[in-house]
Amino acid sequence: MITEKGEASEPLAPTLRVGGAPLWRGLLDPAAQAAMLTEVRAVMAAAPPVHLRTPRGRPLSVAMTAAGSLGWTSGPGGYSYVPRHPSGVPWPPLPAPLAALWARLLPQARAPDSCLVNVYGEGARMGMHQDRDEADLAQPVLSVSLGDAALFRVGGNRRGGPTESVWLASGDVLALAGPARLAFHGVDRIRFGSSALVPGGGRINLTLRVAG
Repeated sequence: MITEKGEASEPLAPTLRVGGAPLWRGLLDPAAQAAMLTEVRAVMAAAPPVHLRTPRGRPLSVAMTAAGSLGWTSGPGGYSYVPRHPSGVPWPPLPAPLAALWARLLPQARAPDSCLVNVYGEGARMGMHQDRDEADLAQPVLSVSLGDAALFRVGGNRRGGPTESVWLASGDVLALAGPARLAFHGVDRIRFGSSALVPGGGRINLTLRVAG
């Protein structure tokens, strides 16, 4: 378990695998979750989350922002990584505790240059998709859950076919890596009000990645 000071007990082998993706249950203890939330709220103050639109003009139900040298965007031109928030300001720096978490769990991977911050309010969801806008698809994606529980669903590398679902709770960490790197995945719903971590309720999902 990772503590507020970043200490870890060995081993850090995953608790289980979901669709081939390693999952560390409760890796962040309550103090570490609170400390991480403080870091993330500073990111959101510097670069407020926005509801992007798909290339077809439909608004996403999840509000998004980012930290690091690159952040993800969506619009009429498609999906891409850009160096600035929609307001024009550069993305805030990647929080050091997130970089340290990546280094402990994924020591063979390149250092992340982006952390997407997805904010799920009541009724928000994320449709099944692949993360394939990054420059190097061999590099993993590390997902950190804070706040309300989310029903996460993951399938294979092609759309359709069987899927597995698991409830992700606050403090859980999951990696899309190896054969599961390009797995289709999404969030069917959140259990709003199931956690007291985020004021007013909701879920914050942090996804570290090598974008550039």
